Amino acid sequence: MESKHYMYVLQCCDGTYYTGYTNCLERRIHLHNEGKGAKYTRSRVPVILKYHTVFDTKKEAMQAEYYFKQLSRKQKEEIIMSGQAFVLQDIMKK
Repeated sequence: MESKHYMYVLQCCDGTYYTGYTNCLERRIHLHNEGKGAKYTRSRVPVILKYHTVFDTKKEAMQAEYYFKQLSRKQKEEIIMSGQAFVLQDIMKK
């Protein structure tokens, strides 16, 4: 069984976004909410999953994470609101 790789976006309790990579989305969100995730989210719990997309490889998911972090807040919100994974993947190809 091949593992899935996720790029995900959380909204923190202060309204900021955190973007990350994982191969187990449910476990990772649980860790963030327990204060055992990234240093950034530890003081900003609870967090809510706002967006995620699945990739076949870790490399693709991490590239998506890097690209997403370069976007403006407005661009991030447009992608989150669309809820469609292909939007981010199409933008990455440009």
